[in-house]
Amino acid sequence: MRMWESFDKNEISLLIILVVAYLAYFLLSKKFTPQVRILGLVWGITMGILFDFTIGGGLLDFYRINDSNHYEVSDIFYYLDFGPFGFFFFYFYETMRIRKKTFIFYTVAWAIVGVAAQWLFTWFDIITLQKGYHLAYSFPVFLIVQTATGAFFEQVKKREQILVES
Repeated sequence: MRMWESFDKNEISLLIILVVAYLAYFLLSKKFTPQVRILGLVWGITMGILFDFTIGGGLLDFYRINDSNHYEVSDIFYYLDFGPFGFFFFYFYETMRIRKKTFIFYTVAWAIVGVAAQWLFTWFDIITLQKGYHLAYSFPVFLIVQTATGAFFEQVKKREQILVES
């Protein structure tokens, strides 16, 4: 793993996003138990790594992260950026009282947020699309991820309720 080819706009942008996202995470995290807060972070990081290793830099290699197709230390910052967004999905899901009738709208909205974040990352040169990949192709991927995240959070809430009742 390399340090980085050059410390420039994409690394600085990643660090700023990282600080802002985790600051918001710590300010909003009082709503949940520590276990749910950590699950939100781990889920976000895991889903980000899973899809980036398959369609991003792994099997299909449709986009490059940071300065090269080789892993750099700043890639860790990139993957850590996914964590708070997993938590934010949980947070707003609960705050907005999402139920079966509003779930589809919520997941579509979050898929749009995901595409917008990916666009921002391309604008900051954190992600460089390659091999004919277009940003619009990410929308169905985000729909799958957000649907899975909603299903996962519903299970977390059920398990937590069982623990509270017992």
